[in-house]
Amino acid sequence: MTSKQRAYLKGLAQTTETILNIGKATLTPEVVAACDEALEKRELIKVGVLKNCVADPMEMAQTIAERTNAEVVQVIGKKIVLFRPSKKHPKIKL
Repeated sequence: MTSKQRAYLKGLAQTTETILNIGKATLTPEVVAACDEALEKRELIKVGVLKNCVADPMEMAQTIAERTNAEVVQVIGKKIVLFRPSKKHPKIKL
């Protein structure tokens, strides 16, 4: 992903709501499955990491990206933005 594509996705992510929160249970298979479903439907998702989660958000973002074949757009504080083009109905053109 080029820096221009990443900047475009960051701009789109500013207006999106956080659709998934990760708590003290950290990365469970259910959380990864929910991320995978959301990525297929929306392509660009924002994930929040709650204060009671002790894991590092950057490491969690990399793990989710590996397990869902997604790209990490950015990690700011405890917010993770992920992107993966939809296989059936792509909406976001890069």
